[in-house]
Amino acid sequence: MSILGNIVWLIFGGLIVSIAYIVFGALLCLTIVGIPFGMQAIRLGIATLSPFGKRVVSRERQSSLGIVFDVIWIVLFGWEIALTHLIMAAILAITIVGLPFAKQHIKLIQVALFPFNQKLV
Repeated sequence: MSILGNIVWLIFGGLIVSIAYIVFGALLCLTIVGIPFGMQAIRLGIATLSPFGKRVVSRERQSSLGIVFDVIWIVLFGWEIALTHLIMAAILAITIVGLPFAKQHIKLIQVALFPFNQKLV
């Protein structure tokens, strides 16, 4: 079921979301200061290619630098990304067919807000 869900996810918007994460991350990597944020955006892009069958977990070792980076991420990028996932989830939740995809967008909100201390496995 997760393979079919991932295929439909890619066809109906998941590929676009993933490409946007990766392109945005590559642009952030052009500056020295943006490299940690760009790498996290690229990891998010790879993770959003197949969200079905994965779950969000906290990293084993949370560093204080990761918390600081999460705060900076939320202020600069995270809230907009999380809001986008929330809007997409609300749109998809209108129909019964879209409910599994809305659930995946809700799951991605956590990772979009705290990419340095959360991951999809």
